Amino acid sequence: MALATRGISTTQPLSEKQEVNITFVKASGERIKAKGKVGDTILDIVVNNEIDLDGYGACEGTLTCSTCHLIFSKEVYDALPDKPTDEELDMLDLAYELTDTSRLGCQIVMSKELDGIEVRVPSTINDARA
Repeated sequence: MALATRGISTTQPLSEKQEVNITFVKASGERIKAKGKVGDTILDIVVNNEIDLDGYGACEGTLTCSTCHLIFSKEVYDALPDKPTDEELDMLDLAYELTDTSRLGCQIVMSKELDGIEVRVPSTINDARA
């Protein structure tokens, strides 16, 4: 009689995913520290931590607004694993205070390598849907 084998998963359950830290620096200089999990987008972290960034993430990550515009240091920007898509670049073109290191928070998936990053929040947002 053959014994049934059980599948072994190497994927960590959601509750056991590694924690990551991020600091948001508002235009006023206020620093907001937050925690998320590997695999969360920066937008997820803002929402899950109920961080008050006026108007941030209005389209809920559907790439139709640009309200989750963030500015990264050159070092962090260059370390991001994925480059912006054409759709993201189109939305960024509508964002206020656009820089060469701007990205949309809904498109940045946190990894252990990004643990501890700082991102700058522009002083104002532009909701491209308006």
